[in-house]
Amino acid sequence: MSELRKDPIVRRWVILAPSRNQRPSDFAKATPTLPVPGAPCPFDMGNERYTPPEILAYREPGSAPNGPGWTVRVIPNKFPALRVEEPLERHAEGLFERMTGVGAHEVIVDSPDHDKELSEQSEEQIEKVLRAYRERIADLSRDQRLRYALVFRNHGERAGASLVHGHSQLIATPIVPQVVAEELEGCRAHHERTGRCVYCDMIDQERRSGARVVRECDRLIAIQPFAARYPFETWILPRRHAAAYETTEPEDLAALASMLRDMLARIGRALNRPHYNYVLHTAPFREPDLAHYHWHLEITPQRTATAGFEWGSGFFINPTPPEEAAAYLRGIRS
Repeated sequence: MSELRKDPIVRRWVILAPSRNQRPSDFAKATPTLPVPGAPCPFDMGNERYTPPEILAYREPGSAPNGPGWTVRVIPNKFPALRVEEPLERHAEGLFERMTGVGAHEVIVDSPDHDKELSEQSEEQIEKVLRAYRERIADLSRDQRLRYALVFRNHGERAGASLVHGHSQLIATPIVPQVVAEELEGCRAHHERTGRCVYCDMIDQERRSGARVVRECDRLIAIQPFAARYPFETWILPRRHAAAYETTEPEDLAALASMLRDMLARIGRALNRPHYNYVLHTAPFREPDLAHYHWHLEITPQRTATAGFEWGSGFFINPTPPEEAAAYLRGIRS
């Protein structure tokens, strides 16, 4: 059974998830992360029996649930960090605070195509993936025990992927994650000082400068952030103010599909198909109209290692100025 535990010093929550099959002795084993070649992939069409029953699927007319005929499929993670079936209970032990492991852990499978990376999918297919994110966030937000859903993608072994077949994950939690809480606090402080959203101000300044803009359209902008933590770290943001991703319109999703495909393709060409992560930061559940927050998607190619100084200090050392990265990406044809 999973549980959440709170660090009493920095007030950071961690998830203990023994159901994910990592015992102390497991870490000494030199086993490969990815499955043995030739083993059946549970995400391939026709192998639906290897996964838990689907939560959501976009299907061809007449196709039966949990069988072939799908284009995007959402399933519970077979080894979840958190479980929606758990009751929400909190306990205190002196300084220490713990919570039952209530939440949700889902997998969004890109397509039936085992070998295509997301940037190689059509814009229409990527739009379906993005629509699945929106539907699942909106559905989970109705659970009054939960406060946040983080969508993330691990592409490649170095980025933490355990399967080759393209997929994203969603973990919903009963607390707002610390990184997002820090964003919300900074955004709220800026709004109290100025009456404006800091992300909107940032977009306006970046558009005037142009130095860190990679691409923009009438609905979205892709930038290298001013204080980029990693080489070629890329943010995609809606140009109009929008706090909650689940409020996106179909036209916004179509534009995001095009922008995301383009950015992943440019980064792939610039860095020779790097392993990467992306995360979707959105407003907490049931707070869709925050004036001070702005949803955004952060892409971080895995080209530099996070080592002792970074872990110990919280500083990041980025050897590539974002202005140079932006200029380089602008020069690449996707």
